[in-house]
Amino acid sequence: MSLTLKVLIALLAGFALGIPLADSESMFKTGLLAVLGPVGTLFINAIRMTVIPLVVSVLIVGVTSAPDPRAVGRIGGRAIVLFVLAVSLAAAVGVLLGTPLLAMIPLDASAVESLRGGAAGSAAAAVEGARNIPSAGEWLVSLVPANPIKAAADGAMLPLIVTSVAFAVALVQVAPARRAAVVTIVEGVMDASLALVRGILTLAPIGVFALAVPLGAKMGTGALGAIGGYIVIVSGICVLFSLGVLYPAAVVIGQVPFRTFARAVLPAQTIAFSGRSSLAALPAMLESVHQTLRLPTTIGNFLIPLASSMFRVGAGIGQTVGVIFLARLYGVDLGADDLLTIGVTSILTSFSVPGVPGGSIIIMVPVLMSAGIPAEGIGILLGADTIPDMFRTTTNVTGHMTAAVILAHGEREPT
Repeated sequence: MSLTLKVLIALLAGFALGIPLADSESMFKTGLLAVLGPVGTLFINAIRMTVIPLVVSVLIVGVTSAPDPRAVGRIGGRAIVLFVLAVSLAAAVGVLLGTPLLAMIPLDASAVESLRGGAAGSAAAAVEGARNIPSAGEWLVSLVPANPIKAAADGAMLPLIVTSVAFAVALVQVAPARRAAVVTIVEGVMDASLALVRGILTLAPIGVFALAVPLGAKMGTGALGAIGGYIVIVSGICVLFSLGVLYPAAVVIGQVPFRTFARAVLPAQTIAFSGRSSLAALPAMLESVHQTLRLPTTIGNFLIPLASSMFRVGAGIGQTVGVIFLARLYGVDLGADDLLTIGVTSILTSFSVPGVPGGSIIIMVPVLMSAGIPAEGIGILLGADTIPDMFRTTTNVTGHMTAAVILAHGEREPT
């Protein structure tokens, strides 16, 4: 039995065990979650501990191994354009489908008041966090870290990518003999990191099962009414976008057979779905890019870390649908200009979404403000975000892999 199938079975088994426990207060549930919770956290932490050395090493190796250093700049420029187009399309789909579908959800006045009343407390932390979102100028300055070691410790991936690429470009200018010595060491770090990742991924069925049981116990089966409708709609649009846009783009534009692409993206999707973190899925994506899709080194080693740090196609859907839903709850009428503002703001903020659970919700405050919706509404979305975040993150990872095969088309492996 393949590892992918084992992981998928573990995911389904975890949900099958966890969902019936949603309304239980038994000692069995308490003890089970007390055991599985740390196991799931250990699995995610084990994956994430490989991210920093893996990203730095694959970027340096990818740039220095490119037959033409200008290929990195060319791929990076094409990637940014593709990211913006994809997120714009996702935001447009969110607005066009979310508006009529959310209008069909019946709203009970007492239920709406209850949701509003319970939102303020859980929203406080998110609103406070949103105040720390940097301005455009601050974000631009942060791309060049004064202390790359601190950026690595803080998990600031985009500044770390800039530092790694700059170092690699400078290394290309060094005399071949000395450059080869450094690259050999970095290749050793990359190989060791990949070996560690492969070892951790052999434990993926256990880790995914340990993550799925608490998730199932938390979400249950009783999501009804307005919140249930929102969850179904945003999750459904994410699935529709993946199947109707991302997979066809990989097949038609990237010219990768459907079965090959589906097999390559499934391990990362499974980790993203259960762990709700695109960064946690990064090692699995790198493994699939090299072993299953066999894409050029420059694509795998440069593009995938870049996409994982800034490309959040699921955020384009999640933010627009979330804002439209809150507008209904708070009785805010949105005109065409408001919907356009929401879409544009969602596109811009999506590139600063952290690769952690609930990242899209945390940075949604500017989008709400652009539509005149109370920021306290964030609390409502946070309370219902477990399931949508699973689908958004899976869509993000699918988008990363789609971008890789599209941009790899026409590139050649160095000889």
